[in-house]
Amino acid sequence: MCGIIGFAGNTEAVPILLDGLERLEYRGYDSAGVAVASPEGRLQVKKCKGRLGVLREALAAQKPLTGQVGIGHTRWATHGEPNDVNAHPHVSQSGKLAVVHNGIIENYMEIKQSLLHKGVVFASDTDTEVIVQLLEYYYKKSSNLMDAVYEVLNRIKGAYAMGILCSDFPEQLIAVRKDAPLLIGYGADGNYIASDVTALLAHTRTVTYMEDDEVAVVTADHVQILGRDGCFLEKEKHQIQWDVSAAEKGGYAHFMLKEIMEQPEAVRRTIQPRLADGEIVFEELEDERDLMKGISRIYLVACGSAYHVGMIGKYALERLLGIPVEACLASEFRYSGPLLGESALVIVISQSGETLDSMAALREAKRRGSKVLSIVNVMGSSIARESDHVLYTWAGPEIAVATTKAYTTQTVLLLMLGVYLARRLDRIGNGEYQEIVRELHGLHERIGMVLKNLELYQKTAARYFNHDSVFYIGRNQDYALGMEGSLKLKEISYIHSESYAAGELKHGTISLIEPGTLVVALAVYEPLVEKMRSNIVEVRSRGAEVVAVTTEENRDMIGSQASEVFVIPKVHTLLQPVLGVVPLQLFAYYIALNRGCDIDKPRNLAKSVTVE
Repeated sequence: MCGIIGFAGNTEAVPILLDGLERLEYRGYDSAGVAVASPEGRLQVKKCKGRLGVLREALAAQKPLTGQVGIGHTRWATHGEPNDVNAHPHVSQSGKLAVVHNGIIENYMEIKQSLLHKGVVFASDTDTEVIVQLLEYYYKKSSNLMDAVYEVLNRIKGAYAMGILCSDFPEQLIAVRKDAPLLIGYGADGNYIASDVTALLAHTRTVTYMEDDEVAVVTADHVQILGRDGCFLEKEKHQIQWDVSAAEKGGYAHFMLKEIMEQPEAVRRTIQPRLADGEIVFEELEDERDLMKGISRIYLVACGSAYHVGMIGKYALERLLGIPVEACLASEFRYSGPLLGESALVIVISQSGETLDSMAALREAKRRGSKVLSIVNVMGSSIARESDHVLYTWAGPEIAVATTKAYTTQTVLLLMLGVYLARRLDRIGNGEYQEIVRELHGLHERIGMVLKNLELYQKTAARYFNHDSVFYIGRNQDYALGMEGSLKLKEISYIHSESYAAGELKHGTISLIEPGTLVVALAVYEPLVEKMRSNIVEVRSRGAEVVAVTTEENRDMIGSQASEVFVIPKVHTLLQPVLGVVPLQLFAYYIALNRGCDIDKPRNLAKSVTVE
């Protein structure tokens, strides 16, 4: 959830560190800091609670931090409140060592008590500080920094990505990774470490992804990567294809709006390479019959918006493949006793490919003998590397915390996978299959049509932004769609919002409807539109204001019962959620804009959740 940047090079480190931290702001944070080693071997540290601008002002108001090796961090508080002291980097008692850390040290209290008994004085309430104090303890004992690093790794338990500075070695930094993302960048003016490739795009596109239990020693001229046994490793270098401009706003007021508007192109990039000669093709899957051989159950495992993709996928894949499909929250999956083994296929969905709960679910599935296929956006991410099969969405970098184009591309890719497997397993008629393929060719253009009428969403949001509670209702795919719409609204506008299966209204929920209550009704799923009309009548008769989403064919029937209606083009029923989510994204965006919210960086949230 936090952000790490490190640099060892031939130019001043602070501007590079601040630039990297700025590009990591989207991940969510509540404090920021940097540490730089001076050429004379003195660690200089500055850290502040609040946004990066506070840190910039503090640095500008003091003597410059000079040095060409440094580490920086944006922190999202887990242990200890957000303040200057708990911010990273953390420094050892002697001032010789500094550490930045993402993740959680599970046995930090045990280590802290042990060090307190040895006379170590702690400054913060964080779990991270035990790392640097323990590192200094072992360094004093052995006088060998690398030996001390390995002693620490043998002692701590949990997830971590770390950057380490030592004043005795001002020309280098050390990087360590376990269950938290960290990569190395190779540049013309030096070498880098970062928790996210977006921090490096302005400086290099050549990177190496660190694996669990690897340690890297980084200087201006060299990078040495070692395994847990201390042996040197040869690592592959990767070229990042993302352009720097893809991670910038490009004239839009917010990254979220930019990414909503990028959805036609993102969906096109997801679909077009997988269509050839009137067929859906997945070159990533060498043998789909082998993939599905003996499979009697599918689990779709994810968190947040990706879980809502899984819910849509459940409805679609069960219909297409005729086998049980279960959408599971990754945070609950391994604790729920899932029926895993060779007969289960586990599909993990994650934008970042680093979500810790999803990683844990993946590893549990593999440990118990299940095949794992992942749908991710970030190439080379941990989930991608550890899966048996991986399908990339190719959505490009997504900066806003609230996902839009990643959700849409995940949805279309999962639906394409279902149709592809149904075709190969002879479980879909040729006529329906060809219809879906034709619709896929023009789907990005249909999304573009939905995006043309921004004034309607602005006007509707201006009418309803002052509501304190909003209900979303829908049936089947529309219920899953409503869950995503509700999440978007609460994420960025802080309005209380819930999504309900419309058929459950009579079983208690309708008691919450009173005059003036805002209800967003999804009437996109064609087989149940008439039943949704009845549900809209139910809430309207109790005084609700209804904003409806439906297709052009049902505009009159649904619109006659709604205060406002968002109309989308009609496509094949399976593909309809790809269009249906776009009005919900825009409605949430303009509601939050009217409320003056920090849309790209909503409070308490982070882009990639790498702690459990």
